[in-house]
Amino acid sequence: MGKPGDSTTKTEWTASVEQLKNAGFTVTDHGQDSILVSKHGCGAVLERTPAGQARFAIRSGLLVGNVIACLVDGGFQKFWQVDHRRFPALADQLVALHRFDQDLRAVMGLTRLYNEALGTVSARYTYDRLEGREEPKRHKPF
Repeated sequence: MGKPGDSTTKTEWTASVEQLKNAGFTVTDHGQDSILVSKHGCGAVLERTPAGQARFAIRSGLLVGNVIACLVDGGFQKFWQVDHRRFPALADQLVALHRFDQDLRAVMGLTRLYNEALGTVSARYTYDRLEGREEPKRHKPF
């Protein structure tokens, strides 16, 4: 591997971007050394490491305009969340996210973990029955 900033690391990054384009992904510049990769209505932001390789800057999620909504598991249902807005995740959207993630990991040559291979993985898990457990127990007088 080359030193950060040399032509070898830039070539690796460029090759990764070309591989994504050739695999049918839409690649858009997302700022300094990062790109927005999208397909099937889903997207993720990848950034270039100092070694010139691609890594996730923002996890895969549903594209809502130019923003990537993250998947939140409410226990009884999955939701998409953008800022403070939350809306239900539909089955077709979850299938698209799973397909997008599979395709992206295959092109990038990333290892699939067992729980990711089973289906969609949420960014956060917020179950109703766990709300309020974070607070310390208060001693109540008789």
